[in-house]
Amino acid sequence: MRRALAAALALLAVAFATFWDVSCTKEAAQASKKDASGTKEAGRRPENAPKATESDGTAWVIFRGDPAQTGVAKTTLPEKLELLWTHEAKSAVASTAAIAEGTVYVGTASGVLALDLATGKPKWKYDTKEAVVASPCVDVGRVFVGDEAGTFHAIDLRTGAKLWTFETQDKIVSSANASGGEVLFGSYDGALRCLEAAGGKEKWNFKTSMPVHASPCVFDGSVTIAGCDGVVRIIDLRSGQESAKIEVGSNVAATPAYFDGSLIVATLSEGLVRVDTAGPKVAWKHVSPEMGSLYASCAVGPWGVIFATRDGSVRCVRMRDAKETWRFDAKGRVDSSPVVVGKRVFFGSGDGNLFALGLDDGIEVWRFAAGSVITASPAAAQGRLVIGSEDGAIYCFGAKER
Repeated sequence: MRRALAAALALLAVAFATFWDVSCTKEAAQASKKDASGTKEAGRRPENAPKATESDGTAWVIFRGDPAQTGVAKTTLPEKLELLWTHEAKSAVASTAAIAEGTVYVGTASGVLALDLATGKPKWKYDTKEAVVASPCVDVGRVFVGDEAGTFHAIDLRTGAKLWTFETQDKIVSSANASGGEVLFGSYDGALRCLEAAGGKEKWNFKTSMPVHASPCVFDGSVTIAGCDGVVRIIDLRSGQESAKIEVGSNVAATPAYFDGSLIVATLSEGLVRVDTAGPKVAWKHVSPEMGSLYASCAVGPWGVIFATRDGSVRCVRMRDAKETWRFDAKGRVDSSPVVVGKRVFFGSGDGNLFALGLDDGIEVWRFAAGSVITASPAAAQGRLVIGSEDGAIYCFGAKER
């Protein structure tokens, strides 16, 4: 029965991913016909809430681990990873988890789950009208996430109670990013929004011409988005005014990553693009006919850029000149965004495996057979790694107590 369910969910996942770039144009046209909406319900700040939550070694609070979306964890993992627990969500999990205060927060086809990091036991469940495929963002005592009905939610971190919601004009796949008491996210209605974290009041709304699938990347007082219009936009974080835009010539599903003065953007048809923010200008493009489209987001650091392709390969290129330093080939396409933890690279695959590769050489050092498509990306904190699969299983790895 589980195999049949996994197969059905896998087909649905492939169908969504395959036709995503086609739906961009169609949904943008539909969104333009809808009426604008705003905050439905304001909420007070949760009692005893911290001022801010950061992705240090004890937390992974945002889709790619930090506001710059680098995909690099600050925790360490044991050399030998063991399965500590599995939670059956009973609905597909495409959402990347957030980890904070000893709790795992993850979206499912029916809402948001909070699980105890130590045991996997549920703490609370928050129901939504449509699926949550975006990654939860944790900040100032709240969990922020959007759903495919177009509703953006602020949820009490500890109780799972609704604090406030904000209605957009189309579905939300973009994972939120938090900065200075504000929360940012994109929507298929073509807008990047900045809301007050405390009550959901809209501070500004930057409108593009096409759906925004990617998550916002925050760096140096700016926020960057890329979307179906093939444009990378740099926007002032405080005013919401565009300061620069760079044509990359392709639809973009992946979230831009910022490192050391450069934005790295994975595109659906023009390969990997590096944009120097000084200028700004395109520094290089890395593309080859056999590479396939890039749906997953990149991991960036002093070792270069690690990216995944729909031809099933995961590759590393040098930051300065895009020279390829290693390549690993899985047996299924890779829509799961790679995460670097120490000297290892972790990602899931369409072949139903969770892999770990050596950071320096790309050689496989570990794998776990989940048995179902993995499109979610890993989250790592407190010496543990968490990831969900399309058959509804959520896995936690670490070291067992002896």
